[in-house]
Amino acid sequence: MAATTLLVTEVTTAADALDAAAKQWAEIRPEGHLFRSLEGSTLLRLTPLAGVEALAGETELFEREFAELAPYVAGDFRRQVLTFVEAAKSTEDAVPLTRYVQLRHIEVPPGVFADYRKWREGTIFDVVRRAEEVEVFLAYHSLLSTEPGVMFVSGFDTTPERYGAVFASAEYQEIVRQAGSAYIAGGERGLFTTIYERVTG
Repeated sequence: MAATTLLVTEVTTAADALDAAAKQWAEIRPEGHLFRSLEGSTLLRLTPLAGVEALAGETELFEREFAELAPYVAGDFRRQVLTFVEAAKSTEDAVPLTRYVQLRHIEVPPGVFADYRKWREGTIFDVVRRAEEVEVFLAYHSLLSTEPGVMFVSGFDTTPERYGAVFASAEYQEIVRQAGSAYIAGGERGLFTTIYERVTG
């Protein structure tokens, strides 16, 4: 079952230090799920939590990450806590165990959030459920974040090109246009997506 609470951590590594940073991070958290961005030198860690209260047990590891990864990173750690809402395509695992994951983020104003959830069931979720390229598609909402909003965690094993074609289709571009005009803070430009490839976990 997908994690009901998910800690998402990202850090940008220094030039040519991504592999070394990934190796060191895997030693600090050998049980975790670590990914590397297909664009740029960013590492992503998805950590399932038993609940928000479990964050208290993470702080010691936060300190280790800060100290031991310092030689390899170009910036500070960006963390957010997400809470599970629903799944268009579920998984028996806490996070997708696919080769790739994509994070898809938008900010939806609270005043239209209920309408947005009804709308996405017949639009976004309909496309995803019909697309064999998408193996897992989980809908989260930010609980603690400097970038609040909806976060889709999507998992796939096909090539990024085949996967990307699902969301580049004319049908889905019309969905993005509708969302941008009615639900996304900042319009269509408020949709942010990043694909990552699994390193460990």
